[in-house]
Amino acid sequence: MSETALTISSPLGRLTLVAQGERLIALRWGGRGNDRTPLLTRAADQLAAYFAGALTQFDLPLQLASGVLQSQVQRAIQAIPYGETRTYGDLAQALNTPAQAIGQACGANALTIIIPCHRVLGATGLGGYSGAGGIETKVALLRLEGAAGLLI
Repeated sequence: MSETALTISSPLGRLTLVAQGERLIALRWGGRGNDRTPLLTRAADQLAAYFAGALTQFDLPLQLASGVLQSQVQRAIQAIPYGETRTYGDLAQALNTPAQAIGQACGANALTIIIPCHRVLGATGLGGYSGAGGIETKVALLRLEGAAGLLI
């Protein structure tokens, strides 16, 4: 099955939404795509609403990671409410796995922003962020959600 892609402008720069069939499989930083499928258009509209502060939870069909732990981590991240954060340790305890494995799963998240790994922090700091711009982007997303005041 072939991939379709749609590139949009955002406050963080160009983002490319990628779908395969009826599921979103990735959000890439930069890139190019001009496929206006119903799914990609819906995803673009939801991202625009998110950046405008009008959407707090995405409602899109996603292709979660194929590994058991990775998909468990992705579901746990999706359960973190808008404007709230959890630590790698919190998720590690909930999933009975080492915090390092949570960090690795966050780093491998192909659907950043939509699966909001920016809401996962280190025990004593922000932790990492795999999206373009790294920590600065993570801080920008936390500020957008009103969560940064507790951290910075």
